[in-house]
Amino acid sequence: MMIDYLILKHLHVTCVAISYTLFVLRGIWMLNASSRLRQRWVKIAPHINDTVLLLSAVALAVLTHRNPLVETWLAAKIIGLLLYIMLGLVAFRLGKIRRAKVMAWILAQIVFAYIVSVALTKNPLLF
Repeated sequence: MMIDYLILKHLHVTCVAISYTLFVLRGIWMLNASSRLRQRWVKIAPHINDTVLLLSAVALAVLTHRNPLVETWLAAKIIGLLLYIMLGLVAFRLGKIRRAKVMAWILAQIVFAYIVSVALTKNPLLF
C-alpha cells in the first residue's frame, strides 16, 4: 500500500505542476494574443493532464480513506478547485473583454496558490 500511495502522490504532484505550467503558459499566450492558443495540442493536453490529476486525487482519497464531508481541508480543496475551474473558463473561453480574462487568470492563480497551501498544511484557513 505504501508504494501505491507514493506512486499516486508523485503522479498527482507531477500533474499539478504540469497543470499550473500549462495554465500560466496559456495565460501568457492570451496576454500576447498569440496564435499558439489555437494549436490543437494546447486545447487537448490540459484536459488530458487534468483528468489524470483528478483521477489521482480521487484514488488518493479512496486509498487513504479521506472524506471531504469529514475533513474540512479536503472540502476546501474541492471548493477551491471548482472556483479555479470557473475562473479558468472565464479566462480562456467565457470572458468577453480582455480585462475580464486577465482578471480571471490572475484570480485563478491566487486560488491555485490557496489550494496548494491547503494541500501542504491540511488547514483550510490562511492564517
